[in-house]
Amino acid sequence: MNLKVRLSIMNFLEFAVWGAYLTCMGNYIFAAFGKELIPWFYAIQGIVSIMMPALMGIVADKWIQPQRLLGLCHLVAGAAMLCCWWMGAQGNPSASAFVTMYTVSVAFYMPTIALSNTTAFTILKNNGYDTVKDFPPIRVLGTVGFIITMWFVNCAVWENGSFGFTFAENAFKFQYTHMQFFVSGFLSFVLCAYCFSLPECRIEKKQNTSLADSLGLSAFKLFKTRKMALFFIFSALLGMCLQVTNGYAGPFITSFKGDPAYADTFAANNATLLTSISQISEALCILMIPFFLKRFGIKVVMLMSMFAWVFRFGFFGIGNPAMPGVLLFILSCIVYGVAFDFFNVSGGIFVDQECDASIKASAQGLFMMMTNGIGATIGTLSAGAIVNSFCEEKNGFMMGDWQTCWFIFAAFALVVGVAFAVVFQPEKK
Repeated sequence: MNLKVRLSIMNFLEFAVWGAYLTCMGNYIFAAFGKELIPWFYAIQGIVSIMMPALMGIVADKWIQPQRLLGLCHLVAGAAMLCCWWMGAQGNPSASAFVTMYTVSVAFYMPTIALSNTTAFTILKNNGYDTVKDFPPIRVLGTVGFIITMWFVNCAVWENGSFGFTFAENAFKFQYTHMQFFVSGFLSFVLCAYCFSLPECRIEKKQNTSLADSLGLSAFKLFKTRKMALFFIFSALLGMCLQVTNGYAGPFITSFKGDPAYADTFAANNATLLTSISQISEALCILMIPFFLKRFGIKVVMLMSMFAWVFRFGFFGIGNPAMPGVLLFILSCIVYGVAFDFFNVSGGIFVDQECDASIKASAQGLFMMMTNGIGATIGTLSAGAIVNSFCEEKNGFMMGDWQTCWFIFAAFALVVGVAFAVVFQPEKK
């Protein structure tokens, strides 16, 4: 099988695992445990990302080939996610036990995002491919996988021992139930098996035996250069935006079902399907990254991402599920592609180009730590505090002054974008 096709399948499964629950988990958590736990479930992804991607990057640089470590991580993550499904299937799951298994799952899943990048970059380079040109089309299959599992859990129904699909309102849709965790866990097992069929990514033998090298901390030396230090700092600031809509877009759009004027609209009853437009846009935007990176450079590309977040939040603030307001929701989902890809994917390529081959996996882990770790944790908890201040449970839905919440998020992204434009000055190549 063609090498790029094999890496595309890897990326497809990598993000299909995440897409099964990431954007719809908020609805299940709200129903099972209450609004207070929503930000914590998303913050857990950030908390574990502070250390786990970096630690697994060190392991991949020194002891276990990245494609094999990728499979082992998915084995543990999938097993823990199936435990979450099993507890949900029993009814009235213990919050502490559920959170524990969920934490184990995401602790081993989050490093796999960086590990999949390292695996793809290494295999491509080992076979003479250009990562800037050849990686984005491979990475786009990851977004396709994310979209397909979003569509699946949006429409799939398991009721009274019978399986089916529907767009209409149904309390047993996977997007509202524990079944979303079964889909994720099952796909993790599939990817685990697949990873061991990938070509070898041999570990480079290092001659330097300094303490920093022995502990795998060499990637932190990147902070010594002003350009990389500013890049990672702003990565953390922009990372504060990453999980906000993943955590709250679903409960926000679904909340309109509590308003008689919007209760029967298609968007209010298919929040996961609507937000999948974001991932469709993401898939298209990934294909534009080689052109934009080569034509404008990392600074302009990241600025596009930052200001796209302003529009992402702003359109949510002024839209609604009925015509013509739903068009603003759709616009918000379209600009998400620029907001997410022009930061995450371009940032991964930038880090790969700027660091030495001996620390590439560690550097990707450091990038993940700053974005999905420190940044996402602070951003998610802050967003949760804001939403919980302006919204409350009413008739089974999370209702309140959502508009103010989205405008606060938009203002933050605007401030970060302006600051980045002023202080980040990378050399032109």
